Amino acid sequence: MSDTPIDSEKRTWLIATSCAGVVGGVATAVPFVSTFQPSERAKAAGAAVEVDISTLKPGEKITVEWRGKPVWIVRRTPEQLAALPKLDPELADPKSERNPDQFTPPYARNEWRSIKPEVFVAIGICTHLGCSPSDKFTPGPQPSLPNDWLGGWLCPCHGSTFDLAGRVFKNKPAPDNLEIPPHMYLSDTRLLVGEDKKA
Repeated sequence: MSDTPIDSEKRTWLIATSCAGVVGGVATAVPFVSTFQPSERAKAAGAAVEVDISTLKPGEKITVEWRGKPVWIVRRTPEQLAALPKLDPELADPKSERNPDQFTPPYARNEWRSIKPEVFVAIGICTHLGCSPSDKFTPGPQPSLPNDWLGGWLCPCHGSTFDLAGRVFKNKPAPDNLEIPPHMYLSDTRLLVGEDKKA
């Protein structure tokens, strides 16, 4: 055991510089680790967004943001899917033939406008003036809707109505169906919005 006296000033200085080093290391590491996530600028520029849909129940909707726009993901019920073909005569573009390259990718040019019939993915912006339509999933008579309403969306701005495949009804201000964004499935429960081609 040494008889050398302890220099308390030196010990205080060593502890202080060690603490400063740890704080500096953490301050450096946090921004570095955060670079692995897409930045807000990258998200705004169109970085793809991965979504877990494992807890999405039939009849429910979740909204995520992609390119600064709301993207709706709806798990349709068997009853909602069965109602879609019945609406064709009332729709302005039932087969999504108007501007398909802009509004409906090839894999969504079907009766459901989706990859999987039960899961509908659409940009939640009306094609008229850019308002966001309101959910009107409950069938039946309601204010501003027909008595035989089977579920869908109502745009509060000018009254455009869309069915649960995002198809616009006839004689409404919206000129086109809701836009389907590029998307693909990474697994049965993971959806990638903003990209539809495997690398």
